[in-house]
Amino acid sequence: MTEPEITPDLLLRGYATGIFPMSDGRDDPEIHWVDPRLRGILPLDGFHLSRSLARTIRSGQFRVTTDTAFDAVVSACADREETWISRRIQSLYVQLHAQGFAHSTEVWQDDELVGGVYGVTLGAAFFGESMFSRATDASKLALAYTTHRLRAGGFRLFDTQFLTPHLASLGGREILRAEYHDRLTDALRHAASFDPVGYSPSAGAVSAGAGAAGKTQDSTQTS
Repeated sequence: MTEPEITPDLLLRGYATGIFPMSDGRDDPEIHWVDPRLRGILPLDGFHLSRSLARTIRSGQFRVTTDTAFDAVVSACADREETWISRRIQSLYVQLHAQGFAHSTEVWQDDELVGGVYGVTLGAAFFGESMFSRATDASKLALAYTTHRLRAGGFRLFDTQFLTPHLASLGGREILRAEYHDRLTDALRHAASFDPVGYSPSAGAVSAGAGAAGKTQDSTQTS
């Protein structure tokens, strides 16, 4: 029996049922669906912002944008010796981005893209896919800004799929599959926006912690 073609719509239906796609390499044509027994999440009210990271955010050495270099962020995330982001999967994410279901947070140093994170949105759930860093704390800064934005936009779930030591240091934790599916069901019942009206985060607001998310203005930041 021939498997159905994986389209952006099928990808969204997969996320809605709690599974996500992976491949075995950059040029792997196959896509595998994954539903781990232990699921990583980053509690939106429990992001751990260290003093050193807060100072980095306030330092002004980085510029943060959203949805201005989505394809470049995905390419950078895939640019490693081993990756689950095949070219086929990347193409699907780019299509989801064009449809408004996938978003990226970019971190720039001067005009160089040095960090970022991207994910898929559905209802009030954000499915974080991958991140990268080419400068100290760049991926942490991307996650701090993303978490702040998600709180401001009314999101209820930040799914990280797996828990890494890096994510654990920022407040991430693991929950059982059944609890994850309950949280996902709840999040899909609500609406949220990755680009809420009037939202333009200041470095001061983000450095104050995820719990201080709100609609603040700062002309030095691009959102």
